[in-house]
Amino acid sequence: MARLFGTDGVRGVANRDLTASLALDLSVAAARVLGEAGAFEGHRPVAVVGRDPRASGEFLEAAVVAGLASAGVDVLRLGVLPTPAVAYLTQSLGADLGVMLSASHNPAPDNGIKFFGRGGHKLADEIEDQIEAHLGEDWAGPTGPGVGRVRDAHGEVESYIAHLLSTLPGSLDGLKVVVDCAHGAASGVSPEALRRAGATVIAIGASPDGLNINDGYGSTHLERLQRAVVENSADAGIAHDGDADRCFAVTASGEAIDGDQIMAILALELRDAGRLPSDTVVATVMSNLGFKLAMRDQGLDVVETAVGDRYVLEAMKAGGYALGGEQSGHVIMLDHATTGDGVLTGLQLLSTIAHRRRPLDELAKVMNRLPQVLINVKGVDKAKAKTSPELAAAVQAAEAELGDGGRVLIRPSGTEPMVRVMVEAQTEDQARVVAERLAEAVRTAL
Repeated sequence: MARLFGTDGVRGVANRDLTASLALDLSVAAARVLGEAGAFEGHRPVAVVGRDPRASGEFLEAAVVAGLASAGVDVLRLGVLPTPAVAYLTQSLGADLGVMLSASHNPAPDNGIKFFGRGGHKLADEIEDQIEAHLGEDWAGPTGPGVGRVRDAHGEVESYIAHLLSTLPGSLDGLKVVVDCAHGAASGVSPEALRRAGATVIAIGASPDGLNINDGYGSTHLERLQRAVVENSADAGIAHDGDADRCFAVTASGEAIDGDQIMAILALELRDAGRLPSDTVVATVMSNLGFKLAMRDQGLDVVETAVGDRYVLEAMKAGGYALGGEQSGHVIMLDHATTGDGVLTGLQLLSTIAHRRRPLDELAKVMNRLPQVLINVKGVDKAKAKTSPELAAAVQAAEAELGDGGRVLIRPSGTEPMVRVMVEAQTEDQARVVAERLAEAVRTAL
């Protein structure tokens, strides 16, 4: 049976894969596992619960809150706010557990559940496995005064905004910014934080109705943001995904800037400020080869991890590093956050523009992004991707063809039923030809 937890919590179509009963059972199991592991240390446990604006988040939130309270956990219901805000508030409020209901960049019918332990860190794989093992078990829950109490704490978003602003060395006065909130969790927070930082802000995709999240807006749909930046003569654009743990950017001329380029810019800013320990950045195997070459040329080292910001974070904590992230726009600044934070990333990027007094397109020239083609192959057995000899032979042939000027990555998705085929090459045409050939090899072999 496949593992219930993916690289970023439990996801699925709400009310089909991710039901109210599953959400309740997961919450009960999480409380039991953490309690048995001594995480509550003999005190009455407290959890914070947040969600993005998906309609399904309303009933799933009710189920999670019910499960936690039935397990003897007091619950602070945070309302709609970004995933990194839940992580931050788990830490700042001294909560024992944080829960976020979101499917990130996925469409509105999907939803997901992410857990954070004390300090605002995602749970380790082994803890998630224990939670899964406890699902549906009979147990004697507390009664009377032992049951958890529930109260709303929607105002805590103010302390999150104050925290974001405290990370900035100066104001954003003079900058005009368009921010695309994907009709998601950052629709209130991100424009407000940018305005308080001093920027002139134009917000788009900031009218969530529960059904329009990620629909034509946000970090996976940059076209509207690109047009808005050019039409409004803005200095830059910032795009978030549905739960705002990602950030993409757009230059004044409408050019898209991805997570690798943002990390490259921030790496140099931190290095020059003496805040980049060991002159090292942590990135995943999906980062563009151009990023790694640029960091090498700047005298910086890159530590590579598996895909998933949790693995980036593990490497950062183990090595004492301050900056890491993914091409997809998950950027972790460990001095300020315990997880990828799209609002924080956007503020820090704009702060660098203000401090350097250079436009974003000039700052982005620190790296030359190699042409990269990504094909998602659906309808195959992704579990066989690492064991197929036929696929291994096809990959070996492609790598020999590309040589040192490109690379190949075949990766089963951790959150969706597909295999991702990624090829980088010196030209777009070569990358596409090789990627299409490998995608066909995946279909044939798997």
